[in-house]
Amino acid sequence: MELTSGLFKAAGNIYSSNKGSILRTIIYTIGHFIIAITVLMTISSVSFVVALTDAIVEPLANAVWYFILDKWWMSKKNKN
Repeated sequence: MELTSGLFKAAGNIYSSNKGSILRTIIYTIGHFIIAITVLMTISSVSFVVALTDAIVEPLANAVWYFILDKWWMSKKNKN
């Protein structure tokens, strides 16, 4: 029980200190899912399942990259 409450507290702390970056990351990721499925099915003529798989895996990697980039960007901006 203590471990679970500690994990929830840690997650809450991370969320509280990163609300803006997390919200932008979620919105970006959802948009990327939709765009990736549409483009893959239209241009590559792949099945929905293939497009969906790629649209989930690739944007999740991009979401992590964007979050890191956004945090770095804001740290540089806040120093000026």
